[in-house]
Amino acid sequence: MGTKTDDATVTKAATGAKDADQTEEVTGSDTSEAKTEAGADAEVDDDAVEADDAYDTTGPAVRSAGVGQGAAAVVSAALGVIGLSGGWLGTIAGARSNIMGQLETKQSASVSDQLQAMYGDSWQATALIAGIFAVSALIVGFVVLVRPAFGAPGKEQAPWIKSVAWAGVALGVIGLILAVAKYSDLLLGLPSAPS
Repeated sequence: MGTKTDDATVTKAATGAKDADQTEEVTGSDTSEAKTEAGADAEVDDDAVEADDAYDTTGPAVRSAGVGQGAAAVVSAALGVIGLSGGWLGTIAGARSNIMGQLETKQSASVSDQLQAMYGDSWQATALIAGIFAVSALIVGFVVLVRPAFGAPGKEQAPWIKSVAWAGVALGVIGLILAVAKYSDLLLGLPSAPS
């Protein structure tokens, strides 16, 4: 009798061990499946968040458009300042025109022709370059000012961008007026040669 009891105990213990192993296997697989499903849900949630960020209208994409407009406004103002004098390029064009005038004039040419060839042409070349810079300032400033009309509705332009763009337009207008006045000899015209 004692042997049967011991055998039954051993059998129950072995059966219990098998059941425990099966329980661990089932529990382990359930746990790993749950972890896998949780990881997949987390990946889906991350993808959803990234998709939401891509369509976010208040994110960096809108801010970068403002940066571009601000840079264009500053360029417009800089072009307007250069348009007032013609800048380095205008100085080089004037000097080149002066040298060409000296090479083309003859000793027998009249004084007025020599003045025009050596000084008048260089003055006009400087005025032409200044006018090109002034027109460029006008165009860039105008584009910056009208850009919000073609952008996203309800998005206002920063006040400093408008101010700098208006400064570029104003400098461009002044530079263009001065360039036309210089080119047409209304401003500091070529002196007339004594007869």
